[in-house]
Amino acid sequence: MAVQGAGVETMLRRFLSRELGKPHLRPSKPLRLKDEVANKRPEKGEATCITEMSVLMACWKRNNFDSTLCSSEVSKFYGCVEKAQGKGAPGQGGQLLPKHTNKLLKRYPNLRKEI
Repeated sequence: MAVQGAGVETMLRRFLSRELGKPHLRPSKPLRLKDEVANKRPEKGEATCITEMSVLMACWKRNNFDSTLCSSEVSKFYGCVEKAQGKGAPGQGGQLLPKHTNKLLKRYPNLRKEI
């Protein structure tokens, strides 16, 4: 039997009211956050700048590891590295690593009593 319209509001108001004693709807767990987060490892991204690094190493090998003759390859490789670091690694760009999050949560724990 489905209750519609105002009947649902009436039932909910009765369940939440204290006229029958304690409310019938109670949370199964305490309504507070834990003082720690799961210690998961951040996902490793794909390897970047592999092509530029292999071109640079091939140039070094051709020129007996003389960096002056491979200056364009070196600059391309460093440009790629700077671009990859700009995208951000785990722990950068507004996200905290679980280790740092747990350290902050231990420093500022939640209140232990319910309000």
